[in-house]
Amino acid sequence: MPAEARPPFALPLVATVYLISLLLSASSYGDPIPFMGRFYTGKAAACLVFVDCLVSLYLAIGTMKRQRLTVWLIIGYNLLDLVSALLNLALIPLEEYARVSQVAISQDAVFFDTLAAGGILLFISVYVFRKRRYFYNRSPYLF
Repeated sequence: MPAEARPPFALPLVATVYLISLLLSASSYGDPIPFMGRFYTGKAAACLVFVDCLVSLYLAIGTMKRQRLTVWLIIGYNLLDLVSALLNLALIPLEEYARVSQVAISQDAVFFDTLAAGGILLFISVYVFRKRRYFYNRSPYLF
């Protein structure tokens, strides 16, 4: 079968990951957002959430429509997210996380969660890169 006829089973799962990312990002609207080693609040946090929601929506729909641009956007978005997570881990003190969330937080839990999420992002990026031939739609437009 040609690549256009039958995509790999996991491509809809990749789209689902970005739809869940959209929901998680939208649910954090109004809360302080950690990004690139500092917390953002107010208008800056709202703008970050809005852009994150738009990008996640584009990645989900682009994956389902198998757009070639989506492959590179997924890789770039995941690398940006990974760099941001590592900078947050290195630069934001644990007490700041505890103050913002108003819950006691374990250093080990934050470290493990960051590494696990980073591993998942790298896995998705490598998977999408290896399956890039299934992204045959060259149009940058979703509709």
